[in-house]
Amino acid sequence: MTIEFFPDVPEICFEGPTSKNPLAFKHYNPKEVVEERTMSDWLRFGLSGWKPAGASGEDVFTECAIQASPERNRNSVEVALRQVDVAFEFLCKLGIPYYCYRDHDVAPEGDSLLQSNRNIDQLADKLKSQQALTGVRLLSGTAELSSRRRYLFGAATSPYADVFAYAAAQVKKSMDVTHELQGQNFVLPIGKEWYGSPHDMDPMRELDHLARFIHLASDYAREIGFEGQFLFEVGQQHSANNQYATDIASCMNFVRQFGMMDTVKLNVEWNQAMLSGNSIVRVLEYARTQTVLGGISIRTGDALPNDICVATQVMLTIMAQDGLTPGGITFEIAGSANDHQAVFRSCVGLMDLFAYGLKTASKIRKEGVLFEALKRRYQSFDAGIGKRIDQGYSTLEEYMLQKGEAAFDKSDSQVFIEDLIRGYLQ
Repeated sequence: MTIEFFPDVPEICFEGPTSKNPLAFKHYNPKEVVEERTMSDWLRFGLSGWKPAGASGEDVFTECAIQASPERNRNSVEVALRQVDVAFEFLCKLGIPYYCYRDHDVAPEGDSLLQSNRNIDQLADKLKSQQALTGVRLLSGTAELSSRRRYLFGAATSPYADVFAYAAAQVKKSMDVTHELQGQNFVLPIGKEWYGSPHDMDPMRELDHLARFIHLASDYAREIGFEGQFLFEVGQQHSANNQYATDIASCMNFVRQFGMMDTVKLNVEWNQAMLSGNSIVRVLEYARTQTVLGGISIRTGDALPNDICVATQVMLTIMAQDGLTPGGITFEIAGSANDHQAVFRSCVGLMDLFAYGLKTASKIRKEGVLFEALKRRYQSFDAGIGKRIDQGYSTLEEYMLQKGEAAFDKSDSQVFIEDLIRGYLQ
């Protein structure tokens, strides 16, 4: 007999903007076409993992799995297998087309690497069967290289060679599973490479080891025929001790320095960008202009995005680079089992928010008003001294001595641009 884990939650359907149903989409209609592409293809929503089986049991997936399993040990393979059933029911009821795999969030860690790999193999078989049954696909895979004690001083940048080797073996297994499950991306787990004092480390040697680690992964991907995209996860506020992935610029510096521009793109954590005091729009737009924006991840347990003006600007950035493929917009579930309907509602709200932002961004693009406003803003460089500057003119002191004072041409300000976008939200 098939167990239904959320019997009080129906399949979430599109009911339109006038619906008052909290468990229905008002704007997200996956088959609706926007600029010759479906909403589902533009947004590429994915479920970004579930908590480890050894966690407190308060998250909705683990608690449901424990209640339905004869084996009540949260660290058991039996509970982990049930978690997969719970997660795929959640995915299917929300109509989320993708999920993300993280080795020890899905499979319990064993007493040895060999036992851990055996546990992962059992879970990989389960995931493959659920993919075939539901049509849900794997967006990305990764290895969890931060919370275990062995990674206290980092993984790829650890001063202990055995830890580097263990991390490499763990990534190899995770890549094997990602390839077997036909994952479209692999997230390189470098977001929590720690250090204590700047004076008890050799930063150049650590960077060399980190680059070596990534090149090993890239070489192995080619060896097994994995053609997916490699992603770095940028986490600005994981810790004050997070040395090597603190922002887009630090990641880009590393990527360029070690010749990985053709290998790696960045997966930006929405909440961490906000916590660091940055504008998510500026962070994403900078990544786009550097041609490295690969995906966006959102943790539903933190402060959720709720500003439609911001969501519209985010979608303008995504549409400007013709989408996120093969990446996507992923949610990391962190809700309580005591109110699983609230977890569903939070995901419905997020999916609707970005769908509305997508539709609004499309209107703005079609009417070209934003393009014209940006053109006016920089019009002083289309003729005269501005055009000559762009062409390489360098005798600027002579020009200004002759003119006497800079002309401040009227142009559209940031406030005007934001008001323009808000006008489309009426």
